[in-house]
Amino acid sequence: MLSAINGHGESEPVSGAPDEDAQVLRSSGDEVELGNALQAYLRDIRRTPLLTPQQEFDTAQAARAGDFDARQAMIEHNLRLVVSIAKNYLGRGLPMSDLIEEGNLGLMHAISKFEPERGFRFSTYSSWWIRQSIERALMHQARLVRLPVHIVRELNQVLKARRALEALQSANGSEGRVRAEDVAQALGRPVDEVAELLAYAELPSSLDSPVDRNGEGGESMLDLVADEQAIDPLGLRLSHEVEELLRHGLASLNDREREVLAGRYGLSDREPETLDVLAIRLKLTRERIRQIQIEALAKLKRNMMRHGVDRDSIF
Repeated sequence: MLSAINGHGESEPVSGAPDEDAQVLRSSGDEVELGNALQAYLRDIRRTPLLTPQQEFDTAQAARAGDFDARQAMIEHNLRLVVSIAKNYLGRGLPMSDLIEEGNLGLMHAISKFEPERGFRFSTYSSWWIRQSIERALMHQARLVRLPVHIVRELNQVLKARRALEALQSANGSEGRVRAEDVAQALGRPVDEVAELLAYAELPSSLDSPVDRNGEGGESMLDLVADEQAIDPLGLRLSHEVEELLRHGLASLNDREREVLAGRYGLSDREPETLDVLAIRLKLTRERIRQIQIEALAKLKRNMMRHGVDRDSIF
């Protein structure tokens, strides 16, 4: 897949990050078997510059119209985005080369669905598909204990709901972990079922367990996990654009719907409230509060779809 996609011409080299590439190679587990090929791939994609917003708009429109060369250009100019996202999944069961391949599949799917006239950058839209493709591969290929298909399907739904709630909290400056109770409420499912499904998402491996690389050892799983405190300029830009999407979605709700979501999920630095507390404060029944919450989340989901984020990438 890497060699098939890597059909670049003689484009001029641009400023890259050789040290970062070396770090990816060291952390990927591919040093002996695929190190040279992966290193060449990373070097080649650095030679392709990023598109300007206008170039991206024109190229994406041509790709939608069936222009094969434009589609290839969209792929080639966004391969670095895939690597930037894929490296965050190192140490979870798949080597870097496989993570890139899965991410590239998500990238190509995003190109076929992207509508540039909606006004958002392709990186914002495609990042959802790239992550989804990688996470699906990790779930199906890297899990030590194979799960039944119906469990995997339900787990995917629960994980998407949790990611959406985390994004909603982030967009409103709220802190704190999304609880199983929150996910269960959003999906209308029993808390114990959701908690059991979320338990499946934890890989049965200790972060302190040694990682054997061709008999060398010396490293633990913790050494391979991305540093979440490090500043990633690309990630910051994507985060800001997604937060803007969420703010736009919240603005589309009526006052009561916003108040219910703000109360339930502790938005705008508020303390989360139970259904009973909200029911008393808003002078509504507990069941009516639950219905408003579900309706508001559905509206928010539809609004984000209209702005280029696919429904399956949110929930």
